[in-house]
Amino acid sequence: MNSKRVVATEKAIELIKKLRKQYGDLIFHQSGGCCDGSAPMCYPSGDFYINETDIQLGEVADCPFYMARDQYEYWKHTHLTLDVTEGRGSSFSLEIPLGVRFIIKSRLLTKEESDSLTLQD
Repeated sequence: MNSKRVVATEKAIELIKKLRKQYGDLIFHQSGGCCDGSAPMCYPSGDFYINETDIQLGEVADCPFYMARDQYEYWKHTHLTLDVTEGRGSSFSLEIPLGVRFIIKSRLLTKEESDSLTLQD
């Protein structure tokens, strides 16, 4: 089985391509705040400090996707799908000036998916 912890919709991939043309290499970090603060955030590579408290869940459209280790404990049983919705969120994520925002959709992993995954899948 070739399972992944995080994937992106075609709409999200198209937005990532657009942002990459403007900003270069990108990273994602799943914020652990509340309300809009719990949205996935997109930054130019190097503009967000990743340290030992963050783990890489995988990649979306060749961009690393991170989450804080303590948040991962809440999310480790889920499969995440990065998507896009209309409307401005209140964050520093790169897509906000375009009138759209990244969102995460989640579902529980199946036992087979869970058994086949490692942290960077």
